[in-house]
Amino acid sequence: MKPLLSLILTRRLSSPLVAGTPLHSNNNYTSVVAPLRRLHRPAFAPSTPRLKFQIPQTNKKKPEKMSTDATTLKGQPLDRAALDAMLRRRLFYTPSFEIYGGVSGLYDYGPPGCALQANVIDLWRKHFILEEDMLEVDCTVLTPHDVLKTSGHVDKFADWMCKDPKNGEILRADHFVEDILEQRLKGDKEARGLKVEEKEETDKKKAAKKKKNKGGVEAVRLDDAVVKEYEEILAQIDNYNGEQLGELIKKHDLRNPATGLQPTPPVSFNLMFQTSIGPSSNLPGYLRPETAQGQFLNFAKLLEFNTGQMPFASASIGKSYRNEISPRAGLLRVREFLMAEIEHFVDPEGHKKHARFHEVADVELAFLDRHTQLSGSTVVKKQTIGQAVKEGLVDNETLGYFLARILLFLKKIGIDEKKIRFRQHMDNEMAHYACDCWDAELHTSAGWVECVGCADRSAYDLSVHAKKTGAPLVVRQRLEEPITIEEWDIAIDKKNFGPFYKKDGKTIENALLATTQEQRGELVKQLEENGKVVIDVPGVNNGKVEVSKDLLAIKWVKRVENVREYTPNVIEPSFGIGRILYSLMEHNYWTRASEGGDEARGVLSFPPAVAPTKVLIVPLSSNKDFTPEVRKLSQKLRSAGVSSRIDDSSASIGKRYSRNDELGTPFGVTVDFQTLKDGTVTLRERDSTRQVRAEEDKIIAAIKALVEGTKTWQDVEEELPIFEGQQEVEVVVR
Repeated sequence: MKPLLSLILTRRLSSPLVAGTPLHSNNNYTSVVAPLRRLHRPAFAPSTPRLKFQIPQTNKKKPEKMSTDATTLKGQPLDRAALDAMLRRRLFYTPSFEIYGGVSGLYDYGPPGCALQANVIDLWRKHFILEEDMLEVDCTVLTPHDVLKTSGHVDKFADWMCKDPKNGEILRADHFVEDILEQRLKGDKEARGLKVEEKEETDKKKAAKKKKNKGGVEAVRLDDAVVKEYEEILAQIDNYNGEQLGELIKKHDLRNPATGLQPTPPVSFNLMFQTSIGPSSNLPGYLRPETAQGQFLNFAKLLEFNTGQMPFASASIGKSYRNEISPRAGLLRVREFLMAEIEHFVDPEGHKKHARFHEVADVELAFLDRHTQLSGSTVVKKQTIGQAVKEGLVDNETLGYFLARILLFLKKIGIDEKKIRFRQHMDNEMAHYACDCWDAELHTSAGWVECVGCADRSAYDLSVHAKKTGAPLVVRQRLEEPITIEEWDIAIDKKNFGPFYKKDGKTIENALLATTQEQRGELVKQLEENGKVVIDVPGVNNGKVEVSKDLLAIKWVKRVENVREYTPNVIEPSFGIGRILYSLMEHNYWTRASEGGDEARGVLSFPPAVAPTKVLIVPLSSNKDFTPEVRKLSQKLRSAGVSSRIDDSSASIGKRYSRNDELGTPFGVTVDFQTLKDGTVTLRERDSTRQVRAEEDKIIAAIKALVEGTKTWQDVEEELPIFEGQQEVEVVVR
């Protein structure tokens, strides 16, 4: 058969089209996410997100509930399901072990997710570790039981959960209370004729939902006093302990909609994964729930490495693990997650001043303090960090300095400043070690989500570990002038003390040495009056131990010291990287209409510094003459340190750009027939879809400046010729 040679004259615009691949409305990856109103930190940063109903885990997908006030980057109503479908389709993340049915709370990151995370971590290192001259450490995940027992995690790292007596459904108590009350308030609004925005549902879904929620809440008008009471409870939901949550369930007759029954009283559930270390299983341990303890245990070595200079900070980036009760919130609530934590060690006698506080004093933050929350309100107060510290709203300069630096970092990576607030922990919510604690919360379709916790941990961690081990986790500072100290000093007859108390001797000795000066004064009176003292020693002889004057002496001594010894306090910013990544995706997501205006095209407007890929290289067609130019351009970009990706697929140029807009790629370079003539290429900007055209070297220089942040797109448009598009004639051989 004689081949047919045809010359087809086609008119093409070398300017890429805006159109792209449509979002799939029937995507099988519809997210299973319960709405979150706020995330709190139960005792240690960062906390787990605050889920509502804790439904038993199942592979069956359930419809998503979304916050009605979440918006895209451009102010459009946010369609969480469409965003999640896009993120999974573009492989930002995917459920782990999916072909085996998956495991709740475990996710794998794909290529763009890995790149996005790496870029955020890189900026974090530059913003904090390099800028603040911190000491980075990488500590082991496996942690012996004694370490976490001493730190308080074994006893206090827990959430309150309850159980449905009929179907065994496990419920997280605070989320259960919160969800039922919010549903009743919603029913009250409907009864009052107020508009309640919801995503449209089909009649079939509504019928199924009505059948499932046979014990649910109907549209019933509530008394104004009841509405106010519910709102006050919700405003301070993080402040209730297990007993109080149980009382709320009974008082307001809160029932599980699935069965119509009240759950059992709340009980404490420890969130740590327990394991054993070694083949004999004699050494119990846990997967660490935070990265902080390794930093505290290495304090003395870090201080020596820093030549004894104070203050200083350590930092650690690594995985942590928490056995969440019911992790069904995508990347917001997982069982394995990446944390970035800082421990800033400071002298408490210096009132926790910070030498660089003046640099951030004028940074304005949105504060939600504990008093506002306890009054039943969630209205934020905007003021500078300088004013907040001066007025005592924020406890000290070092804590305030890091709050401001946290805000600047979040803005730098692309978080919407209008969706950031700093919420202060309430008393019952405060960790047992903390003097003051603030959460940087980001607003998403899941509500307000805690993504960064910043706590003043006082001297708690170093003190308890030093007391347990006897290790000198202190700072010794030579004084300019000697000081005279008069105090009660304890002397123990160690020759006889140990044999007398045997295995409990060391524990009793530590209890004596840990007494305060005031307590020692009382012990002196006991020795004089009774010839013995009685001290509290938990775990020994029912908690009370007698020590006779034959084994113990307490004397008033006077001494001169040339060295001051103290235990430093710690300010700890703690970042949940996974939550920050997801919030970043939502805050930079928006949609634009296709050329026909009938379909919405997803766009992720990541800042160039964090975008997974910086440049898309697009040959206009499959013409082989473009291949050498494309490869040369790719090599030049790599040499300039700019990540790029080539898309020479058969899809239209518009679709190729559109799918890379979904990946967040900020720039695109088109190689066309004009390139073959004069070596010029076009540079497209993702958000505006505007283009400039110039020689390759000028385009690469412009891209490098844009990625590094030394120039804006407006600067580039002023320097390089605007490109509006031109017609090309292509010869196609068939």
